[in-house]
Amino acid sequence: MSIELIQGNKACARGALAAGCRFFGGYPITPSTEIAEELARELPRVGGKFIQMEDEIASIAAIIGASVGGLKSMTATSGPGFSLMQENIGYAAMAEIPCVIVDVQRLGPSTGRPTSPSQGDVMQARFGTHGDHPIITLSPSSVRESFDLTVKAFEFSERYRTPVILLMDEVIEHMREKVDLPSGQLLPAEREPVEVPPEWYEVYGESPVDVPPLASFGKGYRFHITGLHHDVHGFPTNRLDEVQAWIDRVFRKIDNNLDDIVLTEAEWVKDMNTLVIAYGCTYRSARQAVRMAHDQGHKVGLLKLKTIWPFAESEVEELAEHVDCVIVPELNLGQLALEIERVVGREKVRRVNRIDGELIEPGEIMVNIVNSEV
Repeated sequence: MSIELIQGNKACARGALAAGCRFFGGYPITPSTEIAEELARELPRVGGKFIQMEDEIASIAAIIGASVGGLKSMTATSGPGFSLMQENIGYAAMAEIPCVIVDVQRLGPSTGRPTSPSQGDVMQARFGTHGDHPIITLSPSSVRESFDLTVKAFEFSERYRTPVILLMDEVIEHMREKVDLPSGQLLPAEREPVEVPPEWYEVYGESPVDVPPLASFGKGYRFHITGLHHDVHGFPTNRLDEVQAWIDRVFRKIDNNLDDIVLTEAEWVKDMNTLVIAYGCTYRSARQAVRMAHDQGHKVGLLKLKTIWPFAESEVEELAEHVDCVIVPELNLGQLALEIERVVGREKVRRVNRIDGELIEPGEIMVNIVNSEV
């Protein structure tokens, strides 16, 4: 390890390489472009492949295909491109193809302000594609977490055979911090081998952990891939018992592993009257506000959400039970606050919001902390 001054986007790219990513397909878009630039330079040096596609629809199609071929794959985009990717995110969820999608959020809607921060894609990350399916979404609040959560995104994607979204923001990914990053590969490059002969292989079959192993194309295992509901071999089906079995399994593989997937950090939560819940770049302002509040004698706790989806329902419910007020700062008009209100009740929640392209300052959160005790 060596300490270096590094940008968030570059840390994300370095995390992808450390996790064994060997394919990137993307289309340049502010503020995510530095991820593509870094991987365009570094992937060929480790035997990987980089391709710039004609648009974001083609980009996610490319990484899905690369994943089917056996390579850990990733794309990176921002709001407009993320919108274009939604149909194929649903396809990857239906076909249970692991891949990582980075969305470096910027102010919208539409073209918006491409170099201004936002957290406006929280609900799109969960419900952007049609139909019901689980999704894993992670959100870093520092340059080091951009590295760590990228590694974790690949780990989750491969472990649970699912697309994973890295919901970043312009502030974290364009800022530079001194970090001490591990060198070398942190996760095995190869997927778990299929233990049965080809004639017995069921690509969507039952498994003790609800995640059947995925054989790479070209390795002697034949199976069908479709966006239609399918049987255990991947062929389309209208049989309700087969459709329901698939639905139950893909939700179960996430719901039964929340202790592994839901990542949070709590500080100052003993003997608190008020709780602040934050994520991404807004967490940094929230932490400074909570420090200021403690200096003035206020009893305030802080919960950082590193996993946005699945929502940290039990963690929020447990901590909010002991306070009179929950403050939720976001660079949107209250997208994650809706989930928090569902869990703890609307009367407990105070929203602190901005959608003008500027950060929420610690003082804005501090005012709400003081007012919550009046």
